[in-house]
Amino acid sequence: MLFLNYLKQPLAKNMPELPEVETIKRGLADSMIGRTILSVKIRQYKLRWPIDPHLEHKITGEKVIALRRRGKYLVTDLKKGHLIIHLGMSGTLRVFDDSTAIGKHDHLDIHLDSRKIIRFCDPRRFGAILFTVEPAEFHPLLAHLGIEPLQPDFNGETLFSITKTKKTSIKQLLMNSHLIAGIGNIYANEALFYAGIHPAAISASLDQKRCSSLADSISATLMKAINLGGSSLRDFVSSDGKKGYFQQEYQVYGRNKQLCHTCKTSIIMIRQNGRSSFFCPRCQPF
Repeated sequence: MLFLNYLKQPLAKNMPELPEVETIKRGLADSMIGRTILSVKIRQYKLRWPIDPHLEHKITGEKVIALRRRGKYLVTDLKKGHLIIHLGMSGTLRVFDDSTAIGKHDHLDIHLDSRKIIRFCDPRRFGAILFTVEPAEFHPLLAHLGIEPLQPDFNGETLFSITKTKKTSIKQLLMNSHLIAGIGNIYANEALFYAGIHPAAISASLDQKRCSSLADSISATLMKAINLGGSSLRDFVSSDGKKGYFQQEYQVYGRNKQLCHTCKTSIIMIRQNGRSSFFCPRCQPF
């Protein structure tokens, strides 16, 4: 029944996207990989899905084998199981010394043998911390995720194979995690701008050349965002508490009625499937 609940509850909008989760993963890696979990302190069990009441017992004494990202999820591989973490709208994972004072919304601490704490803070409680002994890829939240846009085989040919039969708009397709994992509203808008593609263009109308341009734009946009620490629009900070700077590089996202940096035409905002889409009508003709 709980697995059905995973599938029925949509994830929150305006949550950290792939670059933000990748930034946190990279920031946590040195502090976590190879370390042993000495204890776990849970102060709030009621997140998007309840934390396993036996989580402390299950992971205490476990060694962290690897840390990886799947879409917008962070996966911690332990010797006997996996932690799957989602940040929701306001969640953060930060590294602290074990003497750091506890904040109001600090819901969970993982104490490591290095005398460091991995602390999960989530004011809105839309995040999730889940444990499974099965391979993480089999978990209902991960099992149906699409291709990773940063893996080597994501290219124009791959994207064309996805788009060629789809009648939905290209913006909606890019945000469909069952097809492509991890691209949210911000980076879909920005990648479409760099590829010169209107967000309402029908996916099946794109030929392989335009798909190649878009695939390159997606990869470049995501990598640039990662290198700048992601986007800090509301609550997002990296594992060391620093904000991201990619929002200073936005070409269209959130810039309704402002001038395009390239051609000085006014940026336009439209609504697609309940989300805001931003584009330059000259650089991205329909």
